[in-house]
Amino acid sequence: MNIPVFDLHCDTAFAMLGPEYNDACSLRKNELCVDLERAALLPGYVQCFACFTSDGETLPLPLGPETVFTKELNAITEAIRQNRDKIAQAFTAGDVDNNLNEGKMSGILTIEGPAGFGYDPGMLDALYDLGFRITTLGWNEKNPLAGSHITGGGLTPKGMDYVRRAQRLGMIVDVSHISDEAFWDIMNITAAPVIASHSNSRTVWNVSRNLTDEMFAAICLSGGVVGINLYAGFLGEQPDLKTVCDHILHFLSLDPDGKHIALGGDLDGCDRLPSGFSGVQDYPKLADCLLHCGVCEEIVKDIFWNNAMGVLKRCCI
Repeated sequence: MNIPVFDLHCDTAFAMLGPEYNDACSLRKNELCVDLERAALLPGYVQCFACFTSDGETLPLPLGPETVFTKELNAITEAIRQNRDKIAQAFTAGDVDNNLNEGKMSGILTIEGPAGFGYDPGMLDALYDLGFRITTLGWNEKNPLAGSHITGGGLTPKGMDYVRRAQRLGMIVDVSHISDEAFWDIMNITAAPVIASHSNSRTVWNVSRNLTDEMFAAICLSGGVVGINLYAGFLGEQPDLKTVCDHILHFLSLDPDGKHIALGGDLDGCDRLPSGFSGVQDYPKLADCLLHCGVCEEIVKDIFWNNAMGVLKRCCI
């Protein structure tokens, strides 16, 4: 089943920099999980490109997080410019529709870890103007905004300011990577749909990066979505496409209409994928597996496209 794909999270911008952080590869064709030639095999494609940074203690970045953030931003925006025959940056859902009508893919900028701009809520306005539409509050580190799924710890006053400023702008708050305590602190103050761009079910595979059933229900209540992560370590032991479907099927048991499940593959951000999946070209295999598991075509289309588009329409005007 070859249908349009809206993927809420990849780390291709970081991977493109290569080991020397020197814009080592092309977006058009490469040996990563995401390139435009393979994505063009899909009838429609939106990719949220994360600019990833963390602080020096958790993941030392030789050039410093601020420099790496700038390099990622420059790399992905220049790659989109160079391939404007195939892809265009999208700021709103309307842009996605227009790009699709013109036969183009869409790229949306997102923030994975605000270390690249010093965790400063005051920078969000300028970043929004550049096109950033989704933001986490951290990666695997405890930082001035919130605790992580590794360290624990709730949302700080600065983190509360960050959430409120982001939502006022129309930037979607993403709870992937943060601690359980910080998750609930965000849900207690949210004024807009909240997403987990790349997280799975903790009931199916009990790791702290996945969501409890109660967390999933809270995201549903906010009007947000959960993007299914394809990293093997968050799926199960020796996972395959059926394992991915198990996470989706569990969420469907809690959300029978399937309106709060999406895709967030974490492609180019993980070293192990489920067997049967090696890159963006394999999303149709996942759709076929869902159909084989008894998920109806309408719900598969919602998971692959409509649900993420719905959040974009509600938040990013």
